[in-house]
Amino acid sequence: MAISDQTTPNIPMKLDIGEQRQARITGTVLIGLSILVALVFAMDSDGLAVFRLSRTTDALPLPNLAVPAQSFNYLVSAVLAFLGVRQFARGGARWTSLSLGIGMAIAVAAFLVWATAGKSFSLTGMLQATVVRAVPIALGGLAGVLCERVAVVNIAIEGMLLAGAFTGALVGSLLGGIPGLAAAIAIGGLFGFILAALVVSYRMDQIIAGVVINLFVLGLTSYVSSQVFQEYRTLNNAPVFRAYKIPLLGDIPVIGPMLFQQNLFVYGALIMVAVSTYYLFYTRRGLRARAVGEHPRAADTLGINVYRIRYINVTLGGMVAGFGGAWFTLGSVGRFDENMTGGRGYIGLAAMIFGRWHPVGALLAALVFGFADSMQQKLALLQTPIPSEFLAMAPYIATIIVVAGFVGRARAPAADGKPYIKE
Repeated sequence: MAISDQTTPNIPMKLDIGEQRQARITGTVLIGLSILVALVFAMDSDGLAVFRLSRTTDALPLPNLAVPAQSFNYLVSAVLAFLGVRQFARGGARWTSLSLGIGMAIAVAAFLVWATAGKSFSLTGMLQATVVRAVPIALGGLAGVLCERVAVVNIAIEGMLLAGAFTGALVGSLLGGIPGLAAAIAIGGLFGFILAALVVSYRMDQIIAGVVINLFVLGLTSYVSSQVFQEYRTLNNAPVFRAYKIPLLGDIPVIGPMLFQQNLFVYGALIMVAVSTYYLFYTRRGLRARAVGEHPRAADTLGINVYRIRYINVTLGGMVAGFGGAWFTLGSVGRFDENMTGGRGYIGLAAMIFGRWHPVGALLAALVFGFADSMQQKLALLQTPIPSEFLAMAPYIATIIVVAGFVGRARAPAADGKPYIKE
């Protein structure tokens, strides 16, 4: 009996229970944001929100962007409601990450329009501050990428940033900015080497080793800051690297002030991200480093020295963190204050996870956190009814939201955090 050929109809793939649950949670969050925007931001918005796109010193000025606050926020509320309802529809859950990202972005825009209603606000200045404040977070995230790509968890980024800030201020006060920066990089590399020795050679628990370094640096710098710098103030008065405008590029509206009118640390961070990306993904040494992070025993059987590569990468990660720490003193205020890094090392780890262990991803994630940080500074100038304490929480709230939303879908290197014992 002949059996006729039949084509199997295209049956849409079903989402698993976890994806369905995540879609429902995302939909609920988006609908909740829609109600918040409609009842709070839209109803309490009067007049125009004016965003200044140029400054008086810009060579190519742009006209101000005037947004009708109430109409804009009602439109945002409608879009959020649509995205939320779509998450409950069949097939809509496949766009969960994109819908959540768009929803959060326009909700932030609605918040800015509400805060600026009836006032004017320098959007270019805020974007410029975003890039500046993203620098230590991006460098902390990059340090984490370099370490975790070879399977070493670097909880000590916070301590390395703090050590770089302290050393940059001390040596910079005595010898000048360039020696201070070099000393900050060196001390970061030293702590990176110490971390590598503890976790690679002596196989100490990586989390505990990082916490020990953080506590040691915090205690030492706090003691010197309170006991020595208070008496000898000349030891805590370092020069600050000023912004340098790149010709022609710096005159581009909005983009120019944001990227091409910055100081050494911004340019250095961008260069380091580019070099690290090339090193990890386009060179033989980078391939070996990633192999060590994924399957160290297989890499060892191919003749790759697992221990040496881990030492090199963790030390390089420490040097990057030391450079990032110098931003707090040599790139910002010119002096060291107790615990002045304020947890930026831990936010850098969140940026690394959000960026999926990629240098460019860590940079983009750092810009999100930098935006939250600069927003709380700018909104304080607008005298919004939100208490300043809540505004100061903005970067950390953004960290919690991002990690809670994305850490479950990000895959770390397979051997991350696992010590390797050569047979």
